[in-house]
Amino acid sequence: LLQFAYRHNRSTDDAIALTLHAALSHLEKRDTYVRMLFVDYSSAFNTIVPSKLDGKLQDLGLSSSLCSWILNFLSDRRQVVRLGSTTSSPVTLNTGAPQGCVLSPLLYSLYTHDCTATRNSNIIVKFADDTTVVGLITNGDETAFREEVSALTHWCQDNHLTLNVAKTKELIVDFRRGRGVHAPITINGTAVERVSSFRFLGVHLAEDLTWSVHTTKTVKKAQQRLFFLRRLKRFGMSPRILRTFYRCAIESILTGCITTWYGNSTAYNRKALQRVVRCAERIIGGELPSLQDIYRKRCLRKAGRIIKDSSHPSHKMFRLLPSGRRFCSIRSRTSRLRDSFFHQTIRMLNTS
Repeated sequence: LLQFAYRHNRSTDDAIALTLHAALSHLEKRDTYVRMLFVDYSSAFNTIVPSKLDGKLQDLGLSSSLCSWILNFLSDRRQVVRLGSTTSSPVTLNTGAPQGCVLSPLLYSLYTHDCTATRNSNIIVKFADDTTVVGLITNGDETAFREEVSALTHWCQDNHLTLNVAKTKELIVDFRRGRGVHAPITINGTAVERVSSFRFLGVHLAEDLTWSVHTTKTVKKAQQRLFFLRRLKRFGMSPRILRTFYRCAIESILTGCITTWYGNSTAYNRKALQRVVRCAERIIGGELPSLQDIYRKRCLRKAGRIIKDSSHPSHKMFRLLPSGRRFCSIRSRTSRLRDSFFHQTIRMLNTS
């Protein structure tokens, strides 16, 4: 299942990499484009219906005693609000899962496990309550994608999840020369807004699949943190503390989900990012890891984890050749696909 949250060895990087690979691979073909619908739910965790969840857990094969325990845990929950010495009258809740409870994320994943694509030309990628419908369109035929959106709408109604159409956005990736006007997607009679870029699980995804928007915003945010690094230097903090602050507050911004976008970034984008690192080096007074080195290290580390996990959705990307020493390369016609995570990482593995 393409749910990448609350599971071991799954992260936003995996969800983004798989989504991009599906889109880029499809765009290699003639007369194709991709529509991405970024779905927003209103208070998803608070709308879980315990009786509905109980039925789904039984269908998954859980014991009746465990299902009854979970149903009892979620039903008739009395809550009050206390402010100082004043306590509100109690309210009994019979919907949703308790916020902050260790069990709630798992229950939500199980509650939405049957929210899957109904057509082979569509993919539904989930990270917690962030749901993305990817439509791989060929020859301008959007029937399957529109039916998928309709099926998702009905699934939400059946499962008491409220779609927030105002916050739901769509991104269309179309590199065809003679592309026409794309009719908007409508949900419950309201047209979904089309955007030129969208912040998808922490990265700014643009309709041309370039990373200038993402790197520009990343550099701006990192430069703001450099101000605090300079202040710490003036306060006499040791190089060790300065380096720790850099790793936590600046490098973490520069390298967020770096495996998914750095390979496709331009030389100009990379120089802008590396300038922030060099500036931090001057403040700290010592050498810091380059972004290229971090990118390579993280790609190889992630690949190693995926290869060892046969249940990982991307495990099939890493196929050994009969020799058992090298991995099978993935064919590509364009640099967009050739510079993406899976292609780059397989080349690294084969040359390391």
